[in-house]
Amino acid sequence: MNTECFDIVIVGTGAAGLTVALELAEAKQTSTQQSKNKPTIALISKGPLNEGSTLYAQGGIAAVLDEDKDSIASHIQDTLNAGAGLCHEESVKFTIEHGKEAIQWAINKGVKFSREENVDDYHLTREGGHSHRRVIHAADATGKALSEGLLAQVKKTPNIKLFEHHMAVDLILSPHSSLQKKAKQCVGIYLLNTQTNQVTEVPAKFTILATGGASKVYLYTSNPDSSTGDGIAMAWRAGCRVANMEFNQFHPTCLYHPKAKSFLITEALRGEGAKLKLPDGTPFMHKFDERKELAPRDIVAQAIDFEMKRTGSDFVYLDITHKSSEFIKDHFPTIYKRCLTFGIDITCEPIPVVPAAHYTCGGIMTNLDGQTDIDNLYAIGETAFTGLHGANRMASNSLLECLVFGKAAADKIKTELQHNECEPLLPPWDDSRVTGSEEVVVVTHNWDELRRFMWNYVGIVRKNKRLLLAKQRIKLLQREIDDYYRQYLINSDLLELRNLATVAELIINSAMKRKESRGLHYTLDYPYKDDQKFLKDTILIPPNYKKK
Repeated sequence: MNTECFDIVIVGTGAAGLTVALELAEAKQTSTQQSKNKPTIALISKGPLNEGSTLYAQGGIAAVLDEDKDSIASHIQDTLNAGAGLCHEESVKFTIEHGKEAIQWAINKGVKFSREENVDDYHLTREGGHSHRRVIHAADATGKALSEGLLAQVKKTPNIKLFEHHMAVDLILSPHSSLQKKAKQCVGIYLLNTQTNQVTEVPAKFTILATGGASKVYLYTSNPDSSTGDGIAMAWRAGCRVANMEFNQFHPTCLYHPKAKSFLITEALRGEGAKLKLPDGTPFMHKFDERKELAPRDIVAQAIDFEMKRTGSDFVYLDITHKSSEFIKDHFPTIYKRCLTFGIDITCEPIPVVPAAHYTCGGIMTNLDGQTDIDNLYAIGETAFTGLHGANRMASNSLLECLVFGKAAADKIKTELQHNECEPLLPPWDDSRVTGSEEVVVVTHNWDELRRFMWNYVGIVRKNKRLLLAKQRIKLLQREIDDYYRQYLINSDLLELRNLATVAELIINSAMKRKESRGLHYTLDYPYKDDQKFLKDTILIPPNYKKK
């Protein structure tokens, strides 16, 4: 049994988790200004501390840094346009108005961004959907710079306790919150040490889910292996509503090479003039959108998918060879070096690319403070649904969301820390009636099957019949997974499979509800938008949902 109670448990060490941890680390424990006590914080990482989607984010962070050259109104309008009518204007306005402040906070924490040559100004690039150059970046490895900069500060903060190689199993709800008129309340989590396979209960006054997205539910993804929708699945099982899970962003350009696992080719290449071409060298984006390569990601991904199916090609090309060798090596050093390891010199030959699952626009429903349907449970970053992204996330708004909502959640929790107490006794994890399994093939087979039928039936282009087949199959898989979960000792692979199956069902059900094509959800049966019936979020309500 774990007897240590934390003030805050944060699950996830990407941009959102690191931001909220650093912001909360300075909170006062009491209302008296003389108090020097700082809250105790547990920061949970499923793998190594810096592993996660933030580390691999290449493009940058969108923010209006100079209102003489850009405007808040313009950034808001670009975001609303990309979101295809489903962005929540309040959330968009809140996020973008705090953009400059968030960037300055990151700079103050030691994050190094690229500057213009021979001047002190930061270099800003432009990406799809943006009407101005407003994306601040660190060459083509912004996520790495952000992750390393914030993590360095976290490691120097004594009241943050780090738990590497630990995975959250499920949320623990207070037994006292089941009374008829009392809202559900989160009082901690069950935590699996993935190196010892031991589970312990961790009490906490506040629990924050910053677990990232669920793109690993698809066969091809730009995300790391950890993106298995853990936070979304746990929150759903606990009784939180989720929204807009049908909107899965497929990044148009992931490197196509048999040995190149999940390597993203940043949209910033297209921002600097890179052209998409068929294998015979013919450009094609002009046929789909007047913005060509700078159209929003859903349009570009659908165009590539269409041309690949039309021509029978396994990939298309992204060509930036019109730029000088020096420019390419200076602005895209990570991509240049990585492609070179596969024998592709991007200074003189085009890059073979394919679309890949990239970002989960839906998630756990929250307010602008990151609060969920369950008291003392917060969700921030890609795992949350704030209304910012609508039906399609605009490029480089995601890291901005992590910074802005990380601070917002911290500010809210600071006001409530002194009023909360830990639950004295949590139910211990009970594995007395299960055994070890020698049938690992069951897990690996189901994992592979789930990701394949999600790619084929619930991918970039959808159809009613395919969705129905996916729904039938996920039900069968879930029964197998649930039986396995009840009979055998858990490990990280089984937990991830269980979570992916939950998220897959949420995506399928959401897609079946939206009988139109909008943003990232494109179906051949309903190829047009229907504003009369579907200009609204797709909200799924769990059977155990309890309204506050």
